Amino acid sequence: MNFRRIFLVKCLLLWFPNVKGADTRTIYVVVNGSAFLNIMTTETVHEATWSRNDQRLLQIKNKKIKYYTDSKGCRCNVLSDGTLQIQNVVKEDSGMYTVLVYHEDGKLKAEEKTKLIVQEPVPQPIIYAECINKTTAVKCEVKQATKNQTFTVEVVYDKIKKSNSTRVEFTTTHSGMFRCTVKNEVSEKTTEKQVKCSGQLDFYLIISIAGGAILFVSFVILLIFCIRKKKTERLEDDDEERTMQIRKVETEMAVRELPRPPANPTPRQVRVQQRPLPQPQGQQQAVPPWPRPRTQPRTPNQLREKP
Repeated sequence: MNFRRIFLVKCLLLWFPNVKGADTRTIYVVVNGSAFLNIMTTETVHEATWSRNDQRLLQIKNKKIKYYTDSKGCRCNVLSDGTLQIQNVVKEDSGMYTVLVYHEDGKLKAEEKTKLIVQEPVPQPIIYAECINKTTAVKCEVKQATKNQTFTVEVVYDKIKKSNSTRVEFTTTHSGMFRCTVKNEVSEKTTEKQVKCSGQLDFYLIISIAGGAILFVSFVILLIFCIRKKKTERLEDDDEERTMQIRKVETEMAVRELPRPPANPTPRQVRVQQRPLPQPQGQQQAVPPWPRPRTQPRTPNQLREKP
């Protein structure tokens, strides 16, 4: 352990008790853009000094600016609140920027660090897709990338994401829309391509076909059930009708088998037929008796003729 460094830090804390710790943050800016490096403190800035990679750039004190380097080569300026502005940034402007903020009595108030990263806009990606043996070979890459350019290649299909730092290449059984995206912290570009390989069925199409088949089978089963139920009811009705016809025929046959009365009934049959039918007990009335038929006496000739 380096005791000298620890002792030096303790001495600095004793000499500057109100100094805030250095906070490091990162800012990304596109080439030829403008960078604004502000001071996190919200109080009024009396004096501030900006430096890049431990090389002083400029100072603001009592709203007066003092440059330590060529202002045109620096392409920088400081605003009244202490914010450092860099115009038309280039990749060489990337680095660690440090600002020291002082009180009016000259004591150090705060120290802040900002890491500036300048990036170029990403080029347009190129996506290739080819159907091979009922599969899809996909490749996404960038051909116009400059030296030391950083970006991420990302391919999205069917809610699946594949990414890499240079290019993406894979094989899948999926058909549909493939989206290739190249991006970094300051820009993003996308290319899309629709691929449909023969012999492949989309997942949703398979689900639709399966659902249609289930509905069709259910409809056929219901139709067969209804037909059988109707047929059973029809057979029951036919049995009832057949039973009624059989009973009717039996009744007619029984009626036909009864003996018919003779054409010339005898006096005894006439008397039997002329007898009154029994009536209910509450409805019986006095009926006068029928006159008895007169018997004619036979002559002697009639008696002889009888065998």
